[in-house]
Amino acid sequence: MNWANVTLKEFQSALASSAPTPGGGSAAGVALGQAAALAKMVADLTLGNEKYSAGWEISNSVNVIAIPLLEEGLELATLDSQAFDAVVSGFKMPKSTDDEKAIRREEIRNSMLGAAKVPYDTACYALNLLKVLPDLASLGNDNAVSDVGVAGLLASAALKGAIFNIEINLNSLPESYGVEMRTHLPELSGEAKIYSRLCMEAVRRRLSNE
Repeated sequence: MNWANVTLKEFQSALASSAPTPGGGSAAGVALGQAAALAKMVADLTLGNEKYSAGWEISNSVNVIAIPLLEEGLELATLDSQAFDAVVSGFKMPKSTDDEKAIRREEIRNSMLGAAKVPYDTACYALNLLKVLPDLASLGNDNAVSDVGVAGLLASAALKGAIFNIEINLNSLPESYGVEMRTHLPELSGEAKIYSRLCMEAVRRRLSNE
């Protein structure tokens, strides 16, 4: 199922169902796309407005990151479902003989690695977006600063939710699988906390006219 081609209500119903997919990883991809959409909106409301000329540079930077994510977030939502469907298919493979068991085990491991890689991409994209939001909150159109706050919350949810999905898949694999992701996870988690906090602090300062 391509989640970009269904209505919001249809996606929500699918998410609420007991079917294996979509799940949290797909929801993280959708959240990333929505965060990007809000960030783009605020950037566009800032650009060209002389009152906020100090925010034009950061707004352009935001758009460079956000515009591709309008499509990429939905694509990641779909890829996440496909990746987990592959895991489910792996578990359904025959296991009557030693050869079948070996083939099944390798298929499950490879599909679980793929199921970790999709949210890893989601997390990396979300972090890139989150990093530019504090400055957008500080310098962008102040009539839309609350929208930057919502974008930050959604990007943070996408990032932290994706990390959960990376971890649950990697924890089921031997340590020799996903070494790069395992190595990068602590940094991803640490930066997620830092930039989420910076974004919220910038929004609150702007709302308080400090």
